[in-house]
Amino acid sequence: MKTLVSQHETSPTSSAADENRGWVRPGALAKVSVVIPIGPGDLTWQPLALDFANLDGEFELIFVATDERPAHFDSLVADALRRCDVRWITTAPGRAHQMNHGAEQARRPFLWFLHADSRINGHAVTSLQASIEAHPNAIHYFDLEFQSDGPRLPRINARGVWFRSRCLGLPFGDQGLCLCRELFNRLGSFNERVAYGEDHLLIWSAHRERVPILPIGTPIATSARKYATNGWLATTALHTWRTWRQAIPEFAKLVWSRLR
Repeated sequence: MKTLVSQHETSPTSSAADENRGWVRPGALAKVSVVIPIGPGDLTWQPLALDFANLDGEFELIFVATDERPAHFDSLVADALRRCDVRWITTAPGRAHQMNHGAEQARRPFLWFLHADSRINGHAVTSLQASIEAHPNAIHYFDLEFQSDGPRLPRINARGVWFRSRCLGLPFGDQGLCLCRELFNRLGSFNERVAYGEDHLLIWSAHRERVPILPIGTPIATSARKYATNGWLATTALHTWRTWRQAIPEFAKLVWSRLR
């Protein structure tokens, strides 16, 4: 447990992740299951778990991992997350499969898909609750900020994310997509046959079904470490190419669905 607290305290985050950390509306997310896929050897879920522990709420947290449950997980749940309904599920690798499997195990009517390296605070939680109460049949997403664990240039990417999601209606999974279970099933869940972009394809399915895709109006933070590891230009170019490679045929499908 000391290791977890140390990682949490020293992990660099944006100012948004430090603001209003412990304040949430009473009963916030009472209808929401939080599904968090975890890749092999990934430890970034630990600070996120403590973000929820620092909030005064009763959350359902479902960690869907490829690794077996770590030895310290039970003590974390018994101590920091004792008010929460927390489960660690081990399944086959693949983020789309992991999120679909977590959704199947969820007990609440709304599904909030969070990347393991996300950071949240009380303001984000209460904003999400207000958004799903106002528009229960929509897909909800956050604006994106980058943590300070990478180069400064991802701030440019954050502006691009704002334009892509707000103007083009294409939020991605690192923006914390949330939707009701019935809608998730109607859209066909996440496509497990693709190597990447399962979140992107879900959004295109929502456009074809004329589902509202709404900004919550509050940011969450995500790690910038991939830009530090692989380089800002190479990472940005790869993501841009992959996005357009998927978007062009999906846009054609959307136009065809409107013309039929």
